Amino acid sequence: MEKENLKKDKKKIRNMKKIDLKHILQLQLIIVIYTVAGIMAKLASLGEHFWWLITFFFLDILLLGIYAIFWQQLIKIFPLSVAYANRAMSLLWSAVWARIIFGEQITGKQWAAIGLVIVGTILVNGGDKHE
Repeated sequence: MEKENLKKDKKKIRNMKKIDLKHILQLQLIIVIYTVAGIMAKLASLGEHFWWLITFFFLDILLLGIYAIFWQQLIKIFPLSVAYANRAMSLLWSAVWARIIFGEQITGKQWAAIGLVIVGTILVNGGDKHE
């Protein structure tokens, strides 16, 4: 029975839909939601009042739940190695939010590292055709 299930799983992987730009953009949107949850966590930690903490903590948990549901759907489409390589893009989104929302400085080294991540993600996404 276990061998049959393993064969079915391997067949599913071979028959995955072709990954197109739409799927990659959906994956990036989910990663943005994941990073926004991090913003909510930071905002919760900055609050001095109980309701501030509860509000942003609730928003953090809500966004993480939404992220988890959609992540599960997207890893049905993507090979796991590609999906997790795309999660590295959270470095870009986190830096953008840190700069825009919290006024944090991003160093040249950090931008260079983020640039490498972007190039790596593009290479992973544009690699072998997933059919």
